[in-house]
Amino acid sequence: RTYIFTFLLSSRLFMHPYELMAKVCYLCIEQQRLSEPGLDKNQIQKIAPKILQLLTEWTETFPYDFRDERMMKNLKELVQRIASGDETYRKNVQQLHQNLIRKLTTVSQYEEVLAKINATSTDCITVLKTKPQSIQRDIITVCNDPYALAEQLTHIELERLNYIGPEEFIQAFVQKDPLDNDKSCYGDQKKTGNLEAYVEWFNRLSYLVATEICMPVKKKHRARVIEYFIDVARECFNIGNFNSLMAIISGMNMSPVSRLKKTWAKVKTDKFDILEHQMDPSGNFYNYRTALRGAAQRSSTAHSNRERIVIPFFSLLIKDIYFLNESCANRLPNGHVNFE
Repeated sequence: RTYIFTFLLSSRLFMHPYELMAKVCYLCIEQQRLSEPGLDKNQIQKIAPKILQLLTEWTETFPYDFRDERMMKNLKELVQRIASGDETYRKNVQQLHQNLIRKLTTVSQYEEVLAKINATSTDCITVLKTKPQSIQRDIITVCNDPYALAEQLTHIELERLNYIGPEEFIQAFVQKDPLDNDKSCYGDQKKTGNLEAYVEWFNRLSYLVATEICMPVKKKHRARVIEYFIDVARECFNIGNFNSLMAIISGMNMSPVSRLKKTWAKVKTDKFDILEHQMDPSGNFYNYRTALRGAAQRSSTAHSNRERIVIPFFSLLIKDIYFLNESCANRLPNGHVNFE
């Protein structure tokens, strides 16, 4: 399964997914003679499990590929050939198709939600500005338990991470193959925006933190909000949600917040200093990477779902992937594909 995933992901550096699917169909239908009317069932039983394994991995891990009508056409043709020979395979094919449709529907609904959020964000800012100060509700009024807010932030993080397809990282970093006269493999393909939406979520959380801190008029109220977010950040660290942790720290380090010297003088900053030390960028985020390894080890031996949670600082993850991609050539000097 690891090989199938790696192959399906890296192959798109050199060809369109629909081209790969067309080749798979050709090999199965023509070379394996699945198009012959009197096909022996033994022949189907010989290749069907492997084809179903490939298609199952493909549809589950890369469902966005099947938004392309050419992909769906080839998929339907191939599974119909397999299903025609055996009742067991017919049920498996039906289940595969239902799961794919369900996943594509869920993805479309999620993208509609993101679109609504983006469309209404400007209106929310306008409403916030026009509301009288007396009826505005701060974050502590809405949720006075730092642990509960940290949990909710983690739920949001996990949901948004779940919708990012592995191919989106390829889309973000792919460059035109110098040996390919055609345009990039993603030139005519609809790109998904889940990766960008997740990065935008980080920015929104940072601005939310800064806004909530700056909204109160009195210094003691601002100090209370700062201490509240310090506790939320600490709970995020304990959970293993490093992305929300960094977003909160970033919000508290924004200039409108950091320049509130008299407010900070009223804050007990010991816990905040510890958190900042953990996310210190020096040494290429050495402290954070050490904590991340510890969280990953805890996750591998966890006995509860909460202990299994590890959400990395996403912007740094993107940076690491980018430089890994840049340091590894797609092709060797002789023009062969680099498999190392």
